[in-house]
Amino acid sequence: MAVLNEEQEMLRDMARDWASNESPVAAFRKVRAEKPAEGYSPDAFQTMAQMGWAGIVIPEEYGGSDFGWMSAGLVVEELGKTLTASPLVATTLAASAIVLGGSDEQKAKWLPKLASGEVVGTLAIDESARHDGKVAAKVDGGKLSGTKAFVHEAHGASLFVVAAADGLYLVEKGDGVSLSDRKLTDQRSHAEVTFDGAAADRLAGGGDDLLDKVLDRARILTAAEMLGMAQQVFDVTLDYLKQRVQFNQVLASFQALQHRMADLFGDLAMMRSAVEGGLDALDGGYGIPRAACIAKAEANRVLHTMSREGIQLHGGIGMTDEYDVGFYLKRARVLEASWGSSGFLKDRFARLAGY
Repeated sequence: MAVLNEEQEMLRDMARDWASNESPVAAFRKVRAEKPAEGYSPDAFQTMAQMGWAGIVIPEEYGGSDFGWMSAGLVVEELGKTLTASPLVATTLAASAIVLGGSDEQKAKWLPKLASGEVVGTLAIDESARHDGKVAAKVDGGKLSGTKAFVHEAHGASLFVVAAADGLYLVEKGDGVSLSDRKLTDQRSHAEVTFDGAAADRLAGGGDDLLDKVLDRARILTAAEMLGMAQQVFDVTLDYLKQRVQFNQVLASFQALQHRMADLFGDLAMMRSAVEGGLDALDGGYGIPRAACIAKAEANRVLHTMSREGIQLHGGIGMTDEYDVGFYLKRARVLEASWGSSGFLKDRFARLAGY
C-alpha cells in the first residue's frame, strides 16, 4: 500500500466516513428511483465541492488545494466502494485538461468554478462504440461539429472538453449542443452528444500529446474508482461466506471457497499496487503513459474477475435487486470499456515500449 502523509490519511478517513454515512448504496438506489435530470444528487455533489474534493488537482491560485493525484484517488476509491453517483471524476478530469493545456485566461475563467462545484465538466472523446483513439470532429471558424457517442455525466455538465481532429476544445452547453440519452447497465448518466456549429475555445497548451495526457489521467482515476469497487465486493462476499450456512456448515469453512477467496485477495493486492503506482506516477511526473496502461488494464482484469466471483459466491441471490453486489458487476462492465479495453491498453503499452 502507498505510504500516506497525515493530511492524506485525514482526507481518506473523511471520505470514507462521508461515503459510508451520507452516501451508502442506498443513496444510489434513491437516485436510481427518483431519476434526477443530472443523473446524480446535486446537493450531494455540492457537499463534496464544499469539502474541497472538486479542487484537489487544481492549483491554489485558482481556488483548489493542489493536493495531488494520490489524494484525488483516495477520495474516488472511497466513493467507488458505495457506488456514489457523482460527476467528481468527470469534473476532475475536465479540470486537469485545463490545467495542462489552458491559457491563463481559460484557467482564470473555469478552474475556480470547477473547484467550487459551480460548474460541472466532463470529457467528450469517443465517437464509436469502443475507445479507439480515432477522432473525426472538426472545428471551422471557431465552430465545432461532430458527435461523441458516449459521454459520462453529460446531463449535469455545463462544460465539455471535446476532442477534435486538431486538439482539445472547451465547449459550453447551449446553442449547437444536443444530448440523446444512453441507457447503460450501470444506470448512470451517459449520453450521445452532438455538436453542430457550437462555439469552441481551443486548449492550445500542453503539447501535441495533450489528448493522450488527459486520457492517461482518465485511465488512472477511473482505475481508482474500480479499486474501491473491487475492495467492497471482496469484503461483502467474505462477510457473506462467513454467515451463510449450507449443509450445516458455514460456507467459509469449505476449503475450495477459501482457495477462491485467497486468489481474489492476491488479485486485489496486485490491483492496488498498479493503481497506486499510476497515481504516484502522476504526482511524480514520470512514466505516466506506461503506468496508466498498467493501472487500467489490471483494474479491468481484477474487477471483472472480482465482480463475477462475487455473484457466483453469493449464488442466484447475487443478481437480485435486493442484494447490492449485482450493482457492482453492472458498473464494472461500463468502466472496463471506458478509456480503453484491456486489449487496447496492452497494445498501447507494447507500442510505448517500441514493439
